[in-house]
Amino acid sequence: MSARLPLVLRQLGRLQPPGPPRRLRELCLASSGGGGGCGGGEGLLGQRRLRDTQAGSSRGPGSRAPPARDSIVRDVIQNSKEVLSLLQGKNPAFKPVLAIIQAGLNIAHICLPADSSEDEIIDEILKINEDTRIHGLALQISETSFSNKILNALKPEKDVDGVTDVNLGKLVRGDAHECFVSPVARAVIELLEKSGVNLDGKKILVIGAHGSLEATLQCLFQRKGSMTMSSQWKTPQLQSKLHEADIVILGSPKPEEIPLSWIQPGTTVFNCSHDFLSGKLGCSSPGIHGTGPIAEDVSLLAAALRIQNMVSSRRRWFCEQQYRRWRLHCLKLQPLSPVPSDIEISRAQTPKAVDILAKEIGLLADEIEIYGKSKAKVRLSLLERLKDQADGKYVLVAGITPTPLGEGKSTVTIGLVQALTAHLNINSFACLRQPSQGPTFGVKGGAAGGGYAQVIPMEEFNLHLTGDIHAITAANNLLAAAIDTRILHENTQTDKALYNRLVASVNGVREFSKIQLARLKKLGINKTDPSALTEEEMRKFARLDIDPSTITWQRVMDTNDRFLRKITIGQGNTEKGFSRQAQFDIAVASEVMAVLALTDSLTDMKERLGRMVVASDRNGQPVTTGDLGVTGALTVLMKDAIKPNLMQTLEGTPVFVHAGPFANIAHGNSSVLADKIALKLVGEEGYVVTEAGFGADIGMEKFFNIKCRASGLVPSVVVLVATVRALKMHGGGPSVTAGVPLKKEYTEENLQLVADGCCNLEKQIQIAQLFGVPVVVALNVFRTDTRAEIDLVCELAKRAGAFNAVPCYHWSIGGKGSVDLAQAVREAASKKSRFQFLYDVQLPIVEKIRTIAQAVYGAEDIELSPEAQSKIDRYTEQGFGNLPICMAKTHLSLSHQPDKKGVPKDFILPISDVRASIGAGFIYPLVGTMSTMPGLPTRPCFYDIDLDTETEQVKGLF
Repeated sequence: MSARLPLVLRQLGRLQPPGPPRRLRELCLASSGGGGGCGGGEGLLGQRRLRDTQAGSSRGPGSRAPPARDSIVRDVIQNSKEVLSLLQGKNPAFKPVLAIIQAGLNIAHICLPADSSEDEIIDEILKINEDTRIHGLALQISETSFSNKILNALKPEKDVDGVTDVNLGKLVRGDAHECFVSPVARAVIELLEKSGVNLDGKKILVIGAHGSLEATLQCLFQRKGSMTMSSQWKTPQLQSKLHEADIVILGSPKPEEIPLSWIQPGTTVFNCSHDFLSGKLGCSSPGIHGTGPIAEDVSLLAAALRIQNMVSSRRRWFCEQQYRRWRLHCLKLQPLSPVPSDIEISRAQTPKAVDILAKEIGLLADEIEIYGKSKAKVRLSLLERLKDQADGKYVLVAGITPTPLGEGKSTVTIGLVQALTAHLNINSFACLRQPSQGPTFGVKGGAAGGGYAQVIPMEEFNLHLTGDIHAITAANNLLAAAIDTRILHENTQTDKALYNRLVASVNGVREFSKIQLARLKKLGINKTDPSALTEEEMRKFARLDIDPSTITWQRVMDTNDRFLRKITIGQGNTEKGFSRQAQFDIAVASEVMAVLALTDSLTDMKERLGRMVVASDRNGQPVTTGDLGVTGALTVLMKDAIKPNLMQTLEGTPVFVHAGPFANIAHGNSSVLADKIALKLVGEEGYVVTEAGFGADIGMEKFFNIKCRASGLVPSVVVLVATVRALKMHGGGPSVTAGVPLKKEYTEENLQLVADGCCNLEKQIQIAQLFGVPVVVALNVFRTDTRAEIDLVCELAKRAGAFNAVPCYHWSIGGKGSVDLAQAVREAASKKSRFQFLYDVQLPIVEKIRTIAQAVYGAEDIELSPEAQSKIDRYTEQGFGNLPICMAKTHLSLSHQPDKKGVPKDFILPISDVRASIGAGFIYPLVGTMSTMPGLPTRPCFYDIDLDTETEQVKGLF
């Protein structure tokens, strides 16, 4: 089929309004041979009133076609042209396409062999069912191949001939406006009514028809009050039935032995014996030769009605792609008290099959790639299909400076979308980051939300998902290996030997690869013949001359391993004495992850991967992934990871999980692609709730200054998550340590600690206001919080400038507990956005760092180490000075010192190092002693994680 499909598109996809009537008539004639119906009650008579014309009954074989038929055909064609013109005015890409499957016929559409089996025909039908370019399918196969199994393999919405059980059933039930009706049967009714025949009480005889045509004719005539009889040509009582009939319908060719004299003079006869399904032709118009009535041939009008059905099918599909409220089947919750563990709650809920969820939110079957039962990847082709769709509202969830336990941003995000969609019937999407194995097995456990507001299944969410982080790890480490390998080979080979190995002869042919040609162009060498380069050009091409002391690219792994923070590589005998100090970073801190999060297409990702700077050469010029020749390989490793992962909440609402965490050492936001796709799917009245990492001073600042610059998206509102627990810590409460029971100050009412700690909440509100975005404070309520503490936080938040402050109870009862938050977000998002960036990217690197330190963190000034200053000078000279800044800073304080709580003042922010993520598109300063490889605590979470080998269930994840 795939080889012939372009032919189908060329032949049948060019119906252009308004075209010359002759051209359209030819198209209708070319399409004759099939049945169809007027879907949606859009029959000709329901669309326009035609002048009455009586069909003649005394024309000879050479007579012209009846005026009534020609009039109706012209009007059907004109109507189809007008509908197309109207729809193409709104969407120029609108082009209905009809596919025809033929077996054993010499017609070049989708032509199967005459001996094609039932399964082979069904396979072709199923392919066309899922092809969004085709909007109608007509079957032209032999009667012996025509089975119910074949008929009902066809999607009813593409069944323009009205042959499936679904369409026939709707017709019989009286829902003709919802289905397609056989165009042959409809053509008969149209011609009779147009000829002024009153069908009420008439006796109709249908001869030689079978299957859907017979059933449809009977149904339509009975609706008109006619008395319908069916007969086969060999029926003994045929002559007497013909004498009684007022109207005769010939459903198949007349046998020679049946005399025409059996048909009474004046009887209206219609020839439907052009067998549209098999492709066989009956007697041509006028249909019956010899003395007696002349049969009216309906094939031309039927062909026109089929085209009309195809336009109607395409229009319906087009309308379904426009914004609409999702017909989402939400899952019911039955909250328990006390609230069980997260993993117990997750297992108690059975998620919908992910393909059902995808269909509910408007995804097409060919736009998802299913991984198991409950997760799928979404293809980027969706963005092209919905490019003209208006975006929904864009909501960011950030937080105050957290305790080491986290304050529940993910939980609030999930609770908010559950409230919006499951309880307020508003389209909404959550966009979360994929958790790293580091905290999952280290200090935090799961990161799927919590309580009755989480992503399910939580084990799959937290463990591997669809392998995106593994792909990032593989790509990152391939590049790291390429760097050191290149240095080794350049150190141990002559220019000529190195060049000959880089551009080797394969099967006697020596040529540059595509990426090598790109390097030649970068060097200004405009040659494509490897033998044409001079010795100097060969040297320039072959030698990168990487300065090992300038290598910034590190190896990564997705495990907290403090002993890899500083390593020595190259100690094997085969490395010939080439060794150097290096290190490992956590995988999600890789620039490859940042590229994934900020890219907007596969092409853009490939370009970004190729721009990544890994070191400088001995002349101070940047060395990139493209120079190393590994760009294509990295793109191959990342080709699936670029597709967002679709999952669902406990209440069955959609979630995208894409890109990674760690806003303290990366930019820590979910992907631009996930947000953009979600904004299209929810429509202009919907909401996309995306999460930024850690406090507003880190994740939110990077969301605005880095992610919004890359995406061009404008946020509508910030939801700032706070907890009484964290506010008490900022008010002077005792330290909070993971794995250690909380002190009584956190479990008993203490209004003074809460009031004192609200200084951090006030500061974070002010940070959001720097960007001109309204703030709604979401107080994530714990069971130990008192009413007085809750009321105090909400009151102080509003005094500090928050648009609203709302207590949230989603953890204990699900989305119902965040309905007030959802309503507050809707109200805030309706206000006009005054969004602005914090700084101009054209400012010098140092000034941009200083602006963030002073305006966001509250520092008095910054202090650059000599190494940091040297790096800034180098990046500026290399032309990278106009990039935004991604600060790597502790998340546990507004300052660089984790133990400084509240709102530290009068401190100098030390910048110990600066890196450049050129592919991702930002400069990356390291604040203080910030490490890019976390370590494990004394008692990691893995002590509690186990597998039940009988049931294969994960235990202790959270």
